[in-house]
Amino acid sequence: MQPVIMDAAGMRRTLVRLSHEIEERNEGLGAVVLVGVKRGGEVVASRLAALFAAAGRAVPCAGLDITMARDDLVSAFILPEAEKNELGFSLDGKTVVLCDDVLHTGRSAVAGIETLFRLGRPDKIELLVLVDRGGRELPVRADFVGKNVPTSREEYINVRLRELGHGEDSLTITRRDNAAS
Repeated sequence: MQPVIMDAAGMRRTLVRLSHEIEERNEGLGAVVLVGVKRGGEVVASRLAALFAAAGRAVPCAGLDITMARDDLVSAFILPEAEKNELGFSLDGKTVVLCDDVLHTGRSAVAGIETLFRLGRPDKIELLVLVDRGGRELPVRADFVGKNVPTSREEYINVRLRELGHGEDSLTITRRDNAAS
């Protein structure tokens, strides 16, 4: 059995807390937009946008395909099917909260930042992650962290989200040899 880091109720509480932190740090939401790294980060951003909307504050939200900006693209020996990034709103002069599910080496965050700058010129980019598992290879630090869960290289954070076809939300730790289960 895999240790459960966060269940559905814990995830909801964490997202509510993160939504308050975003609003507090930015002194409101007037210039804030949410952009989630596809797939898991897009769900996180969408849920945050829904929390803001439920409180009567609309925040623009979109998903971001970072595939073509990844520095490990060549090593995968695959030709990715990169999506065209059309956010539906301008990033110019905005505070972009770049959302992802797990922060580990920092490579996805850097790819996300590079992709954002290809789409516009935000005033500020803040990084939000559901889980920071440590193990940085690049000098990246999240501005908003749901939970810090230090892991070894052999461990993996398994993120299960309803929107991605899982029965219920959960975050678990598994060993690399069991990661596919």
